[in-house]
Amino acid sequence: MAVNINNLTITTPVATSTTNPVALELTGAEALAQYPSVVTELSDGSIQFTAPTKGASSKSTHRTRCEWKEASYWSLASAAEHINMQEMMLTKVNSAQKVVISQLHVKDDDSPPVKVFWSKGNITLGFRETFNQATPANTTLLKGVPLGAKFTITLRVLASGALTVTASCNGKAGSSGNLHMDSSWRSSLLNFHGGVYNQVDYTDATPADDGSICIVSNLSLTHD
Repeated sequence: MAVNINNLTITTPVATSTTNPVALELTGAEALAQYPSVVTELSDGSIQFTAPTKGASSKSTHRTRCEWKEASYWSLASAAEHINMQEMMLTKVNSAQKVVISQLHVKDDDSPPVKVFWSKGNITLGFRETFNQATPANTTLLKGVPLGAKFTITLRVLASGALTVTASCNGKAGSSGNLHMDSSWRSSLLNFHGGVYNQVDYTDATPADDGSICIVSNLSLTHD
């Protein structure tokens, strides 16, 4: 199934310019046209995202990403239901064997309510019930998701703050169960992310071939 990222914002592992080392952000259409080495449309219409561990990173971090995100933020109350469904596979993962693959993020803050990880063959979840909660609650959603296997991650958020995260692969499924974002999130502006975000810091000694690659074969973002 063709995946349309044209109007999404892509954060790349490419520097903004020769004088600005911060990661370049641009639309999906621009990324496909200008940086096919990191954002590539494959013959079946799926999209490949490539994030070398050593590259341009955001702000003060030393972690690279090749991630899509919604171009517009939204509040919980703006729709009855918000859903991010991403079908994907990982074909390569960094030396730490850990990468963020899906997020529910929050504007102007680095402590999002939901981060979904692929970690050494398992799908895990970090959840913050409260805005700016220092340490997320971490759980394992699904074990035994190897490289090269297609899997689906679904984030479903209601206007009330009720939240579920599910993962499925090869006929197996796992769920977070019923989670709840408390009232401290009501005034926050949120958006969905996906792709690959390396969970290892690069250094001068990081090998050039270290990195992560995913292929997104289906993507659905709804706010109804």
